[in-house]
Amino acid sequence: MGSSECHIAVLAFPFTTHAAPLLSLVEQLSAALPSARFSFFNNHDSNSTLFGGRNPAAGKVKAYDVWDGTVAGEALVTHEEFIMAMPGNYQTAIAEAEAEMGTKFGCFLTDSFLWFGGDLAAERGGVPWISFWTAGACSISAHLYTDFVRSLVAATPNANGNGLEHKLKVIPGMSEVSIGEMPGEILAKDLQAPFPGMIYNMALKLPSANALVLNSFQKLEPTVTDDLRSKLQVFNIGPMILQPATPKPPISDDHNCIPWLDSPLPASAAVYLSFGSGITPPPAEIVGLAEALEAKRAPFLWSLKPHGVKHLPEGFVERTKEFGKIVSWAPQVQVLSHPGVGAFVTHCGWNSTLEAISFGVCMICRPFYGDQKINTRFVESVWEIGVKVEGGIFTKDGTMKALNVVLDSDRGKLLKQNVVKLKGEALEAVKPNGSSTKDFQELVHLLNDSF
Repeated sequence: MGSSECHIAVLAFPFTTHAAPLLSLVEQLSAALPSARFSFFNNHDSNSTLFGGRNPAAGKVKAYDVWDGTVAGEALVTHEEFIMAMPGNYQTAIAEAEAEMGTKFGCFLTDSFLWFGGDLAAERGGVPWISFWTAGACSISAHLYTDFVRSLVAATPNANGNGLEHKLKVIPGMSEVSIGEMPGEILAKDLQAPFPGMIYNMALKLPSANALVLNSFQKLEPTVTDDLRSKLQVFNIGPMILQPATPKPPISDDHNCIPWLDSPLPASAAVYLSFGSGITPPPAEIVGLAEALEAKRAPFLWSLKPHGVKHLPEGFVERTKEFGKIVSWAPQVQVLSHPGVGAFVTHCGWNSTLEAISFGVCMICRPFYGDQKINTRFVESVWEIGVKVEGGIFTKDGTMKALNVVLDSDRGKLLKQNVVKLKGEALEAVKPNGSSTKDFQELVHLLNDSF
């Protein structure tokens, strides 16, 4: 790369858990590319959270705020408002950064949602566009087959007239997945609406990217990944949580979750329940979950926001205090890596799924939206490392059945063996000669050769 600096524009999507993994990737790349500097474009609220009290890559990463699409004084930023402001809001911030630096950006590293990354790269003489998909190969592959899946729905109606139970046997690696388990945006009625439109544009534009980076590893989704590699250059660099080069933020355990898990518990395996930062199950499902936990009497640690706690059955907290703990937030990585945890009740978002695999914890899945249904199908039927809760929603009986399978049955022992095997393969992938380490090194070489 020589002695000259290369400036890389990093475009984050500021909602849910998109921006944090992208910043972690930037920090890894910064360590591997000493003469590169990064400008991180994100909305103000997300930047404040990510950069507050933090100096990523010793100052080689500078945050720039992108207009969030709202008028002054609006308290709540919605996905739709932000998406409708794209790509102009990014273009404005990028132009300001380039004027400040006195040079054009030499590479664009963007969240895959930001489909216009290729256009921005082309406008600057065809510099590289690297797309980062924060989830797994199965879900991004599904999006790339959007037109095909929609044609199947139109051509293969069942008795209900929608064909959603049709298995996708013709898509490599998707033989266990039904059309109805595809990410919902694929089947949206209006592909021009803000969020489905963004996802559809991503599917159309992504094959033109110089590379697609995934937080996954080759042995987890080999058939799907090989099919993706027939369309574009793919780098599996995960699980990022296991990468030794990934900076780890300070651990906060204000609710003493780890000391509670360290204390003698009335059974050998604790159940950890969490549904990510943006999901709280409906009130009736919170009741069903609580009733099952109380009846099962397995130790449990439940991360539940205050607006969810108010829907717990009267007296539940008092009756379960000897074996249960409810907190508003838990340090999930540290919890899942604790040897006392035997099951993870989850929405099956990709970060949670990959963390459970990385630490060998079986899952009980209740998917809500996005990639969660397809992740659940892989957990239950492809990898066989967990179960989907009966009927797809939490009830007392259905949750009890799932807990009994995972914690107390021969089937549960097999699930545990399978997830421990995947954990071993994940650890192998991030070793010095592992597949994910090699992919990351190839990504660095691609960038080096482009500067």
